[in-house]
Amino acid sequence: MNTFRVLVINSFAKTFQTSCMKCVGSHKRHVFGTIQQRKSKPFPVLDGKVDTSAASFQENAAVMEKFIGNYRKMLAMAQAGGGEKAIERHKVRNKKFLATDRVRLLLDEEDSFLELAPLAGLGMEYGDVARAGVYTGIGKINNKYCMIIANDGTVKGGTVYPITLKKQLRAQEIAEQNRIPCVYVVDSGGAFLPLQAEIFPDKNHGGRSFYNEAIMSAKGIPQVAIVCGNCTAGGAYVPTMTSEAVIIHKIGTIFLGGPPLVKAATGEIVSAEELGGAKMHCSVSGCTDYYAETEEVGFEIGRDIIEGLNLPGHPGPQREPQLPLYDPTELNGLIPARNQHQMDIHKVISRIVDDSRFHEFKKTYGPSLVTGLAHIHGFLTGIVGNKGEITGPAAAKGAHFIQMCCERGIPLIFLQNSAESVAEPTANSGESFGNCLREHAKMMAAVSCAQVPKITVIIGNSIGPSNFLMGGRCMSPNFLFTWPNAVIGLSNTESLVQQISQEKIPKNLNHSEQLALESKIREICQREMSAAYSSTRLLDDGMILPQDTRQVLGKCLDITSAYLKPVASSYPVIRM
Repeated sequence: MNTFRVLVINSFAKTFQTSCMKCVGSHKRHVFGTIQQRKSKPFPVLDGKVDTSAASFQENAAVMEKFIGNYRKMLAMAQAGGGEKAIERHKVRNKKFLATDRVRLLLDEEDSFLELAPLAGLGMEYGDVARAGVYTGIGKINNKYCMIIANDGTVKGGTVYPITLKKQLRAQEIAEQNRIPCVYVVDSGGAFLPLQAEIFPDKNHGGRSFYNEAIMSAKGIPQVAIVCGNCTAGGAYVPTMTSEAVIIHKIGTIFLGGPPLVKAATGEIVSAEELGGAKMHCSVSGCTDYYAETEEVGFEIGRDIIEGLNLPGHPGPQREPQLPLYDPTELNGLIPARNQHQMDIHKVISRIVDDSRFHEFKKTYGPSLVTGLAHIHGFLTGIVGNKGEITGPAAAKGAHFIQMCCERGIPLIFLQNSAESVAEPTANSGESFGNCLREHAKMMAAVSCAQVPKITVIIGNSIGPSNFLMGGRCMSPNFLFTWPNAVIGLSNTESLVQQISQEKIPKNLNHSEQLALESKIREICQREMSAAYSSTRLLDDGMILPQDTRQVLGKCLDITSAYLKPVASSYPVIRM
């Protein structure tokens, strides 16, 4: 009996154990199968659905189309260079290639080129200077990203205006910050002398470009020049300060003073070619290293120089890029025609990031600031987007998230859209306002000290301190772009109009005269706070269309990942 019981118990135990093992195995297969599936698709999908047939959507899209139409008109003006006559003279009489054609000869593919600040120089006090007289951007030469700075000889004869200099210096700043080699395509008549006081003497004037060349070279960032036009006066130092320089026969010249100046000073008659041509500089002075009979040959030599730079390999994106689930062209209808600070930031993000997937951080805390991780063109990024006023809790969350991204070496994308007005303290809100101010300072410090790439897009309002908190120009982002609807200012338009009107409009005017002056003040404020003004004055790196944002961000992330090395943080993440 005892033996029988033992056998039954043992048999039951084995059966139970086998059954349990099968269940466990089945459970493991189920669980690990699910985990494996999740690994292939990280982060939750955002709900980006929108009714495109809604009246509000259609109204928004119609208003945005006006902004886009104005942008396209300005872009056409910039791309026209110095006009038909100047272009014909440049090509036929001077037998030179256009700046755009020269850049095309350097690049592997034209599509890889990210032009910077194309609208700079339009509507300046001293007239239109198309593209600020210099064609700049980043593209691949023999599969290596390079910053190309090409003078446009059709614009004011290639002379340097204050806005030209500002654009050159910004291009060099981007190159240094991202460790990108510089290629200078030189064809310039030197400074525009009537404005020399705004070009020559100060720290960030003409000589700064030579300083930047030397500093970048010392940091191991190659500097290369191709001289395919005049290189006069101070401009003569551009090729002579580079590591390697190419000069084109008959059209490339380098001298401090040209033949007319030599004749005036010494009475000697000498040709430009004898004084500073390709043969002289390649065989006598040694200021240039490569002689080219034609521009085609010269730019091929330039490509060979870039091939020999021995730059580190480009790691590329961490994941295979995936298109968003929602159409980026729908962004135009998501920007409110009125009160654009109410734009749904989640719906914007869903049309920019890969597969519309977003891992939101502290979703329910400080909800006026949205923070989280996503992939853009395969690159892991930290996204910081505000929807209106940045409260104290929102700023604390922002500081926490930014430090976390810095610890992990994750680049930051700022999507700026602040409230239309800045909250003012009251007698009853002094303490809470002080607390908010303290949290703002924390976030500002985190943004300032972030050692990861920072890319900012102003998608709506950039009013008051939100500009600083959200990676504005003063925070040295690697790139900063604006949408055509962007509004940038210290305060909202109406507040500025009221304050300026009180100070500037005489009290002895009648009501209609006061209204007329107020209307002029409003017009000036609206113009100077617009995205168009920002781009023409080079307060950004270019105006971009909402539907192109994903492509531009993808290029910028690829560029910043090419040569920059991660900087390890020496501090722990400090929680709120």
